[in-house]
Amino acid sequence: MQNPRLVTVSESAAELLDLDVSDALKEQLTQVCSGQQSLESFDPLAMVYSGHQFGGYSPQLGDGRGLLLGEVKNSKGEKWDLHLKGAGHTPYSRSGDGRAVLRSCIREYLASEALHHLGIPTSRALCIVTSNTSVYRETVEKGSTLLRLAKTHIRFGHFEYFYYTKQHDELKILADHTIEQHFPDLAELENKYSLFFKQVIEKTALMIAKWQAAGFAHGVMNTDNMSILGDTFDFGPYGFQDDFDWHFICNHSDHSGRYAFSQQPEMGYWNAARLAQALLPLLDVKEMQPSLDAYPQFYSDTYKQLMAEKLGLTTEEEEDGELVQKLLQVLHDTHCDYTLFFRHLSDYVPAQTNELLFALFPEPDPLSEWLKIYDDRLKRNLIGDKERSDQMKQVNPKYILRNYLAQQAIEQAEKGDYNTIEQLMTVLQSPYEKHPDLEYYAKQPPEWGKALEVSCSS
Repeated sequence: MQNPRLVTVSESAAELLDLDVSDALKEQLTQVCSGQQSLESFDPLAMVYSGHQFGGYSPQLGDGRGLLLGEVKNSKGEKWDLHLKGAGHTPYSRSGDGRAVLRSCIREYLASEALHHLGIPTSRALCIVTSNTSVYRETVEKGSTLLRLAKTHIRFGHFEYFYYTKQHDELKILADHTIEQHFPDLAELENKYSLFFKQVIEKTALMIAKWQAAGFAHGVMNTDNMSILGDTFDFGPYGFQDDFDWHFICNHSDHSGRYAFSQQPEMGYWNAARLAQALLPLLDVKEMQPSLDAYPQFYSDTYKQLMAEKLGLTTEEEEDGELVQKLLQVLHDTHCDYTLFFRHLSDYVPAQTNELLFALFPEPDPLSEWLKIYDDRLKRNLIGDKERSDQMKQVNPKYILRNYLAQQAIEQAEKGDYNTIEQLMTVLQSPYEKHPDLEYYAKQPPEWGKALEVSCSS
């Protein structure tokens, strides 16, 4: 890379590796992530895998623009993969150059750190390095790299690769390794494969329930983008809801809406069924079917609990699911801002004007009708308005990573100004807190910001 330079480094992610962000570390990261220097303990490799992409099976995929540099164990005994995205040509680049651009690196860096601080399982991002190396996409862009941290890079697609190539011995080796490294409590059990599958199903459902509650759309839920640990993985055309649309499609390339926001829970189930198929050499269908059958209820129960917390409800009632569905219908019909609604609802007091909340709606009747039901429900709550408000503000963020904010950070960074990235990171790392000097990042997006097109190339 020509004239490599560090764009940003996450102190929060650095702590996972027991690193202090010093000038010496920044220089070393710049050298390593630009290919100018290699560490003796590193033995980089690119991994092969396959997967179902938009419903169709692709027999061979792989790390086309990424290298697994190595694995690090921190002082807590936690293991983290170090994966360099944008390193250049690999055996799986096909006709591509294996490069990444500053735009896509910034989007993944911000998103992975944002989701983590919202409590959503995710890979992490340590740093971005850019350069003067030209990379040709729709326009000429700056070649850049991102150093990703993940507990593992094993995906559903790895199991599919060995299944479809009929390498069943290797499939067993992969399953045993995955269980030993990431599900060690199962390693000595006779039914370890069925329990492994059950836990993967539950982790996947939990992740997607948290996506839905946060209003987050991944955009490309192909099986090669599904982590075996239920971590959000491979960020591309993701998007947080602005004006709520139950059928929100964040990926401009997704013409059929396969991965629309409303489809994500079902797509999680569909992908789990593809993993079940890949595990057939190790498990009978009858051993996996109960876990598959349990997915919808597990997801539903988890999502209902998360939404109850967002509404400040302290007890569970049978009608709560209907309360949530009616609310989502109101938000969908009125195109209300999803994040701001729940944040202002946190300050809601029955029988008062609640001006900030009503200001989100073009006319008050739909909200007023729903609030009548909500008011009645709050009468059976176990806490008062003040305590409810405090609790709701711990789960309803003030700040999220809106696409237009990421775009502004990208445009500034392409000019050599990384200040917007740092300001965004400040609010995204404590999204529930007040940041008086950075209130801009909590505002509704301008109209142009709601119409940004993001595709798989992002």
